[in-house]
Amino acid sequence: MSWTLPRLVMAALRGGAGKTTLSLGVAAAWRKQGRNVVPFKKGPDYIDAAWLSLAAGRPCHNLDTFLQERDRVRVSFFQNALEGEISLIEGNRGLYDGVDAEGSHSTAELAKLLQSPVVLILDCDKVTRTAAAMAFGCQQLDPKVDLRGVILNRVARSRQESILRQAVESACGLPVLGAVPRLEDYPFPERHLGLTPPQEHQRVREALTRAQEVAERFLDLKGLEKIARKAPTLDWSLKIEENSLNLPISSEAPVIGVIKDSAFQFYYPENLEALSKQGAKVNEISAVRETKLPDVDGLYIGGGFPETHAEVLAENNSFRQSLREAARRGLPIYAECGGLMYLGESLNMGEKTYPMAGVLPIGFGMEKRPQGHGYTLLEVEEENPFFPVGREIRGHEFHYSRVLYVRGGDAYFAFRVKRGEGIDRKRDGLCFKETLATYSHLHALGCPEWASALAEKARRYRSIRAGTPVTV
Repeated sequence: MSWTLPRLVMAALRGGAGKTTLSLGVAAAWRKQGRNVVPFKKGPDYIDAAWLSLAAGRPCHNLDTFLQERDRVRVSFFQNALEGEISLIEGNRGLYDGVDAEGSHSTAELAKLLQSPVVLILDCDKVTRTAAAMAFGCQQLDPKVDLRGVILNRVARSRQESILRQAVESACGLPVLGAVPRLEDYPFPERHLGLTPPQEHQRVREALTRAQEVAERFLDLKGLEKIARKAPTLDWSLKIEENSLNLPISSEAPVIGVIKDSAFQFYYPENLEALSKQGAKVNEISAVRETKLPDVDGLYIGGGFPETHAEVLAENNSFRQSLREAARRGLPIYAECGGLMYLGESLNMGEKTYPMAGVLPIGFGMEKRPQGHGYTLLEVEEENPFFPVGREIRGHEFHYSRVLYVRGGDAYFAFRVKRGEGIDRKRDGLCFKETLATYSHLHALGCPEWASALAEKARRYRSIRAGTPVTV
């Protein structure tokens, strides 16, 4: 069967060239015009995806051929794109930047996989005709990439814009779909290597409105939409059995708590959806506001920025204590990155050290440079609550924290690090009873057994507490 799915990839020559802010503007402007926009983010990114979700008014899903098999990427795109009118896919890094010299898992490879047209954003700071050479090079490097147009960003003056337009259109035969000037008042401050998360931004609505106004004023929105609507018809035969499971949620369903607040905010929508599809009730919890861990049968703590909330997390002693006690009773807990840090004993922030939950015998300190950044490959070597021995797990890590110590005791490592940094460059996946915490983030579509294992552990824990037989 053939499918007409309007779609567009927004790409650039490098990170920090304006992809996210311009993609936000396009999504918000199209939404204002009444378009039902479905946003996607290429790569393992949470912050850009969170902003895109707000701009489009619906969840943003990540597409990543390293974390997920290619067919699952297509299934994810297909199923979500069907729910809207037009899909906007923000790339990451440079168009051809991947994990190797061949550009494996790059934005270009994703665009080819989805047969999607691409618009290239050029940072034009202090260049004129050289911008045409950069666009021409992108055309020639891989003619199978369907490059349809160019957006000029950070243009200084009208004279520069005129030269840029003539050069690009003459050398490349590509339409220029907008010229955005340097904007000193763009309200998207950065942290680390990306935008500040919207959960910590003080004026989210004003920022999105400004992005929308920039797109309306400086971009050819009709031209961009025309390109998206001329995307090739898709003739895919997709196997979607892995996504068909959707167990009913009954009164006896296990309750899985998810710590989701301004401190812990990094969750893929598919991960939470996967738990619900396993028949679990997913309840959001705040480690910042609540005084104790609610009555749950399992717990999922994602990544975030516990370091920016270290003081308030430390002061909430009653919550930390209730979490520690629940872990000791055998509550199934799965934690990633920021969640790992929170389950540790302490977090050192320069001259101050803040107590954390104390579930795991490990301490952390913050550094000014990334201590782990990129895709990870882990091999399960030890018995643990959620993964079979021998399983290879693909994930990604990005953290500025480093491990100061790991004390002996009942905790042990479950993973061997084959790619990435992990906890000590050799090992990751620190376990204690039914708790497993790792620096790596995984994607449920790339590791489908994770959700079923957590839901089953929660179901068994609920049965044990209720004193009822555990059914298999």
